[in-house]
Amino acid sequence: MTRKQRRLVLIGAGGAVLAVAAVLVLTALRDSIVFFNSPTDVIEKQVQPGTRIRLGGLVQPGTITRKDVDAVFDVTDGKNVVRVTYRGILPDLFREGQGVVAEGTLIDATSFRADTVLAKHDETYMPKEVADALKRQGHWKDDYGKKEGAAKQ
Repeated sequence: MTRKQRRLVLIGAGGAVLAVAAVLVLTALRDSIVFFNSPTDVIEKQVQPGTRIRLGGLVQPGTITRKDVDAVFDVTDGKNVVRVTYRGILPDLFREGQGVVAEGTLIDATSFRADTVLAKHDETYMPKEVADALKRQGHWKDDYGKKEGAAKQ
């Protein structure tokens, strides 16, 4: 084998190793790349208790209870509901009927312990992933698209 051939073989082998490594990393992170899971996703994917995830949806009206820095509320996507417990100060914009993403640990299919709660920043903004999940569940505000189109113009 000439020097040029050995160099090409080494470059090819290095490229193959990098390709295999990339496939392994993407396969391992397949479920972690999701920005959040809706309550229906949690039930359908049968997420194991103790798994750290982001849960997104709407705060169900009439379910918020607060005692000092402890809060309990339900997150829904219009089809399923997950009870969230949180210890800490909730964001100022957190309220019933608003979009929320909670990060924490799944206790079981209907219970979630959050260590971070994120609320949307104003009444016209909604993360694309939350909007898509709500559209799939048929729980969508008709005037949201009109406000979004007006804001872009």
